[in-house]
Amino acid sequence: MASSLTKDSATPAPEKTFFGHPRGLATLFMTEMWERFSYYGMRALLVYYLVSGGADAATGSQGGGLAMTAATTTAIYSVYVSMVYLMAMPGGWFGDRVWGARKTVAIAGFVIMAGHLSLAIPGQAMFFVGLVLVAAGSGLLKANISTMVGHLYDGPDDPRRDGGFTLFYVGINLGAFVAPFVVGTVGKEHNWHLGFALAALGMGLGLAQFLLGTKNLSPKSSEVPNPLTPEERKAVLTKVVLVVLGIAVFYGAVVALGAYTLNWALVPLTLAGLLIPIAVLTRIKRDKDLSGAEQSKMTAYIWFFVAAAVFWMIYDQGGSTLSLFADDKTADTVFGFAFSATWYQSLNPLFVMALAPVFAWLWLWLSRKNQEPNTIVKFSMGLVLIGASFFVFIVPMGMATGDTKVSPMWLVTIYMIQTIGELCVSPVGLSVTTKMAPQKYASQMMGVWFLAVTAGDCTTSLLSIGGVDLNGTWVIGFQAAAAVLAGFAVYTYRKKVQALMGDVH
Repeated sequence: MASSLTKDSATPAPEKTFFGHPRGLATLFMTEMWERFSYYGMRALLVYYLVSGGADAATGSQGGGLAMTAATTTAIYSVYVSMVYLMAMPGGWFGDRVWGARKTVAIAGFVIMAGHLSLAIPGQAMFFVGLVLVAAGSGLLKANISTMVGHLYDGPDDPRRDGGFTLFYVGINLGAFVAPFVVGTVGKEHNWHLGFALAALGMGLGLAQFLLGTKNLSPKSSEVPNPLTPEERKAVLTKVVLVVLGIAVFYGAVVALGAYTLNWALVPLTLAGLLIPIAVLTRIKRDKDLSGAEQSKMTAYIWFFVAAAVFWMIYDQGGSTLSLFADDKTADTVFGFAFSATWYQSLNPLFVMALAPVFAWLWLWLSRKNQEPNTIVKFSMGLVLIGASFFVFIVPMGMATGDTKVSPMWLVTIYMIQTIGELCVSPVGLSVTTKMAPQKYASQMMGVWFLAVTAGDCTTSLLSIGGVDLNGTWVIGFQAAAAVLAGFAVYTYRKKVQALMGDVH
């Protein structure tokens, strides 16, 4: 009897955790890791598939791509990346007002997988269908999965919260690191469309992980925080239908007149990517509901936004301008070991995983000594570093004349400098965005931050469409000088910007 009572009153088994965090974090970690595997794997192939030609596209053998020029390739790549970040804003809106975060992420997973499968089908038409689907799905997922990580914890003061987001960030970079070795190598060196199919498989594994692990997620993830009223839903549907019909009629007329070229798609998307960020910032800045302090902070925030756009304009050329140089002008062997040019795309996530803890420790150590640079100085450091990376790039460009190929260590150095710059800008920018956001726009400002990436990439695209050779030495030098000058300008006006920031440091 006594033993029975002892057994019945035994302490329940401790709840299973993921490195001390809620089990749901494992689900979101794996989902994001596989989604990033699919995204960065496809991105590592993108420019090479676009410029490759001379073989049967149905076989996907060496050659067999779309045989586009370097300028058109850079424009398409830049527009594609910009659209991924632009779609983060409507993605967040869907999560907040239509489906809830959990349902939105599930739908996004299916859309992304369908996009990669479309890319796996030979032909230019399916290629562009695939790009649209991947961009739309990535925007839907990006805006909501981070929100679901936050739902796992007991508010912003939960001591595990920062550690949870750090683990989640490791998942992002782990997927991005592995993808170019697998998807990139198979796609570029063996069969383009098999590579895209592997990206689809990666997203499929992430989606399966998500659907199987939903029981471990917070119930808040299924809620729609601010659902549309029936009247709002009807108004939104009406506007969407009218816009879609208008676009269909316009492009139908262009095609019927025989005037359609690729620029009819690229130019409007590029201009939208530049005008939408300006319109969003203007609307927030002119909102009469904002207090004087909030207005002042928004003025300061515009400085950070423009600086970030300049930074991403250069940084994201790591997947276009630098990738083309890697394939054409950089040796593909080290100590007799041959490797694919896609492998360079693994350097950034590798350096992020290696250096992020170092920078976290460094800022903390400097803070204890009361010597940590403030947000403005960190931003100016990031701009100077990204500019310096392109000044370094000029050296191997000058060396790679004729059939001469330069050492891979030049690109390793450039990517490392850019990653150090990223660690001065990206996490700091995310943090300052949450601190300076007006209360009315608290949930929307993260989407506004992503618009800086859109603006930067669309600037690159517009230059390419305008006939500027971004692979030219003088253009690389001009961009490098612009970034360094922007960094010095931010530093020079730091006291003025700090005054506008009020109590934010």
